[in-house]
Amino acid sequence: MRLFFLILLLSLSSLSMADTQVDRLLEADEEPVGVVFEIIEDDDDALGWALPKIARLSAQLRKRFPELPIAVVSHGREQFGLLADEAEGLMAPIHDKAQQLRDDDIDLHVCGVHAGWDGYTPEDYPAYVDVSPSGPAQIRDYRNLGFVLIVLQGPDY
Repeated sequence: MRLFFLILLLSLSSLSMADTQVDRLLEADEEPVGVVFEIIEDDDDALGWALPKIARLSAQLRKRFPELPIAVVSHGREQFGLLADEAEGLMAPIHDKAQQLRDDDIDLHVCGVHAGWDGYTPEDYPAYVDVSPSGPAQIRDYRNLGFVLIVLQGPDY
């Protein structure tokens, strides 16, 4: 029983790490150069919780900073939910949310290296998904430009 409460307490203490980072940005005196959200999960369905979270956090940021550049880099197994042949059926809501992010001028990248490990090429993704040569390198490029990195992990973050 004590172990359960300890796990619950630890979960709640880091529950809003991304929210806390966004709150700090919103309270800052200066607009950040940009924000890049990183997703790296082993769960194929992780984009089902991550993309709505990113949409919500991005809307908060853009309310304060309307021209803020925002990007998303997905480089775990979750990126395979964005394959073009997954756009119908169970993954349709994920694709709808991905298209909405693009419509909101949020760049969406997946990792070409990881895709290649599973035999996929850039052509296997729809046009609204950019296949970067490397997800970690894409994040590094954004950070070198001064973007703030916000890492999303687990459905409760």
